[in-house]
Amino acid sequence: MSLDVHLVTPEREVWSGEATMVVARGEEGDVGLLAGHAPMLMPLAIGPLFIHRESDVVSVAVDGGFLHVTSRGGDSRIDILAEHAELESEIDLEAARALAAEAERRIGERSTDEARADLARAVARIRVRSGG
Repeated sequence: MSLDVHLVTPEREVWSGEATMVVARGEEGDVGLLAGHAPMLMPLAIGPLFIHRESDVVSVAVDGGFLHVTSRGGDSRIDILAEHAELESEIDLEAARALAAEAERRIGERSTDEARADLARAVARIRVRSGG
């Protein structure tokens, strides 16, 4: 049984390869996906995405999009179509912390959906870059 994963944004293919499990944050909560998972289409929330492989974990900050699972027999394919995605190695931790502080300041002055989304993006990047 295999799990074939493809993570893309409108700008680029971020990552593709074999995995043992994918953990993603959907709008309804977190989900863990293994080979043989039932077909599904799920809207993604802003948050971390973890692609588990035999020897390591690929950590990615994702800013929404969709996750699609197809399965045939024991083999599954997961296509992640993200609005924006950054691999752990691409994240500037200090910039993410600065964005979080600025978003928290804006929320304190008056709560806006844009400020809350900016804070969620920053927190996802800090979580991914800090190892989980």
